[in-house]
Amino acid sequence: FEIAAAHTLASQVGGHAGVLTTEDGSLIIKPALALEHQFYQQAAADPALAPLQRWIPRFYGTLRLEGRTGPGGEIEIDGAGSTGAAVQKDEHLLSSAGSLVLENLAHAFARPNILDAKLGTVLFDEDAPPEKRARMEKTARETTSKQTGVRLTGFQVFDNATRAPVNTPKAYGKSLAPADLPAGIAKFFPIAAPAPVAAFAFASDSTPAVPSPSRSPSPSDASPPTTGLPARTLLPILSAIARDVRAVRAALAGVEMRMVGGSLLVVYEAEWARAAAGVEWLAAHPDGKPGPPYIVRLIDFAHTRLKPGEGPDLGVLQGVDTILRLLQGRMAEVQ
Repeated sequence: FEIAAAHTLASQVGGHAGVLTTEDGSLIIKPALALEHQFYQQAAADPALAPLQRWIPRFYGTLRLEGRTGPGGEIEIDGAGSTGAAVQKDEHLLSSAGSLVLENLAHAFARPNILDAKLGTVLFDEDAPPEKRARMEKTARETTSKQTGVRLTGFQVFDNATRAPVNTPKAYGKSLAPADLPAGIAKFFPIAAPAPVAAFAFASDSTPAVPSPSRSPSPSDASPPTTGLPARTLLPILSAIARDVRAVRAALAGVEMRMVGGSLLVVYEAEWARAAAGVEWLAAHPDGKPGPPYIVRLIDFAHTRLKPGEGPDLGVLQGVDTILRLLQGRMAEVQ
């Protein structure tokens, strides 16, 4: 197929700048290092990565954009005889200007709430120079990464009144202490009435987070808040997301690799009617639309390497365990 125009991805909440989306929004075009391209190729063919295939974005190939920037910020394809920006699957064609073409995980949602949670206790690649290694070790110590294996990189939550997304930038996630993580998760999963946030306790750097007993009242579903879903809709979505995160953990535990800078991406529907219809889908499991009101995927593999014989990435698993405990704590609050 061909891509005639592309725009900046408005819903990007983490990662490096420069990600584009196609005119219809169904695909993203992501500048990538050769190592990430190699990972997606391996994931399709290498049995060692088979457990992860369900949990990564669909990969369509690589692309070279040739054109100019139009008045609306879109990339227009140049000139007479141009056939557009063609997707090519030959690895030899990927250069410093090459990009990956992936499914846009938020495309199916009317109002996508999106969370990028960076996984792992190690934030530097094995070939990082000493100064970057020292800088990344400092970042891990000063944020939640070292102690919990996860950092809330960024997220967006739709405002029901304005029908526009409210973005929470990277600085927020970097400012959190481990005990503040439940507040961050509550901010991403708001409900119709206030609910108290559980405290977190950490026994040591190696102990995953454990929420204290919930003290939440039953939230009201009477009227839409500025952000958030009714509790009766949010709770089954949280439960289903937690189920998928457990499955992601099982998949990661079966793969001998090191994932540096990778993230868990969570998207769920913020539009009330579509979210409620999605919950009905979850209860009945029919074929067809509207489909599940959420999606969970692993993303960002620019520094991911297979490591046969070295076991799974324990820092990444610790991060997933922390996310599971955060989800369990939030479910207790919503109940």
